[in-house]
Amino acid sequence: MDSEQQINSWEISEEQHGTRLDQVLTACSGLTRVRVQQLLTQGCVWKGDARHEPLKRSLHVILGEVYHMLLPEAQALTLEPEDIALDILFEDEHLVVVNKPAGMVVHPSHGHDTGTLVHALLHHCENLPGINGVERPGIVHRLDKDTSGSLVVAKTEAAHQGLSTLFAAHDLQREYVAWCRGFPHWLEKRITLPLGRHPHNRQKMAVVPHGKDAITDAKLEKRFDENFCRIRLRLHTGRTHQIRVHLSYEGVPVLADVVYGRKFNPSKAITEPAYSQLKNLSRQALHAQVLGFKHPITGEAILCQAPFPAELEALDKALDDLG
Repeated sequence: MDSEQQINSWEISEEQHGTRLDQVLTACSGLTRVRVQQLLTQGCVWKGDARHEPLKRSLHVILGEVYHMLLPEAQALTLEPEDIALDILFEDEHLVVVNKPAGMVVHPSHGHDTGTLVHALLHHCENLPGINGVERPGIVHRLDKDTSGSLVVAKTEAAHQGLSTLFAAHDLQREYVAWCRGFPHWLEKRITLPLGRHPHNRQKMAVVPHGKDAITDAKLEKRFDENFCRIRLRLHTGRTHQIRVHLSYEGVPVLADVVYGRKFNPSKAITEPAYSQLKNLSRQALHAQVLGFKHPITGEAILCQAPFPAELEALDKALDDLG
């Protein structure tokens, strides 16, 4: 059976000595950390000839050790496809880039067992294999539920590995646009604040002293008045809620961000269109506009731009009329 499946092997180098096993395998294989941890749990990784109990992800490797990884055949999917319209920005036989709407969860999770992007993809891609696990087939990265914009999904294991390598190396162009409350005291800034779990609320992220490196380039694109602005952001890392936490810390929280923005009631002194748009904004004003990368199979330069959704177009116009 194994002969029909892919087995990769790596010898631990001097530079890798003492590193966690899951980190080493993620770097060597090009798979996501989550997928590597799944394979460890399933007993698909072993050291030398000792193919017995599953290895711990936190195991620290030693120079000269040889580790083997079995990539099982794609699993049969148990999720039901759903006929949900998708806005396709690019597609070929290897991958698809979609313009995800706000309000759509990327993959099934507790409380979100229908209506996800994965359910829509299963209908759109009839032969989408169960790569990266049956609940997250082809998913390489995510957007928050209430963030819209460009998101790439792999259709094959090879494309998944290639895209995972690009994301691990941050070798992509990812630009977001955020409409924010207040305005920054800079025109451009590289924000390098480390992020980790909030010390008192594990459902949130926060700037913490010993968190993971997080780098966001921010540029003030438009100051509407003293109360609102539009900021363009470029990600160099992909931490959970990175942009939202960084902007909140900088004093310019994303509009309608109920997690990282303070409660906000717009003044009735502003124009009626702006007041109406702000009061009725039911999603955070953050959009993943640009996604550029080198195609992992063909080598083609892919550059996708997701147009602003109608509610953000209307918000932008209403705020622009304040000036």
